[in-house]
Amino acid sequence: MLLAFDTATPAVTVALHDGERVLASSTTVDARRHGELLAPGILLVLDEAWVAREDVTAVAVGVGPGPFTGLRVGLATARTLGAVLEIPVYGVCTLDVLAAEAVDAGAVDGPFLVATDARRKEVYWAAYDAAGVRIAGPSVDKPGQLPKLPVESVAGNGATLYDLGLPHTGREFPTPLGLARVARSDVLDRATPGPFTPLYLRRPDAEVPGARKRVTTR
Repeated sequence: MLLAFDTATPAVTVALHDGERVLASSTTVDARRHGELLAPGILLVLDEAWVAREDVTAVAVGVGPGPFTGLRVGLATARTLGAVLEIPVYGVCTLDVLAAEAVDAGAVDGPFLVATDARRKEVYWAAYDAAGVRIAGPSVDKPGQLPKLPVESVAGNGATLYDLGLPHTGREFPTPLGLARVARSDVLDRATPGPFTPLYLRRPDAEVPGARKRVTTR
């Protein structure tokens, strides 16, 4: 019984997968309320599927790349659930989820790009072959400074915010079905979960102030 969620984009996405299908799911798009929406979304999904929290056997969480504030909400929640329930926690690259969805839907027929909003007029991006295998990235750049890559289309909300000069596949955020499918496949591929590292790709906006400069007077 796999509980998967992602907070690396403006969408707070939650899905519960029983090994064969998605039993329940929830998605809310609100870039400023990840901390308020994730816990209720998890409870809603568990209640809808009539599954007790203690029956969850693994957790998968989107590790980004994504903005610091939203991303850490998902990571902290995943670590807490893993510790309290004593179950393994797996990390899933959010861009890989969007790539897998584009391939599964037949929205791409050649190499393509996935780009999501990184704020500061930048995008998080990764490039994939026609089968959805990552061939470059993830990285963060301004839209006009992306490296020249042999890609034919683009998925992700980054392409709806900025003109990347490529046809858009129509997929902006990870869906519960795509998240659960990729997470389930990742869990099956790894006998034991490795340490999951958040893909911040840059320093957070808020930083601890440094020591005050010493002022001397004469």
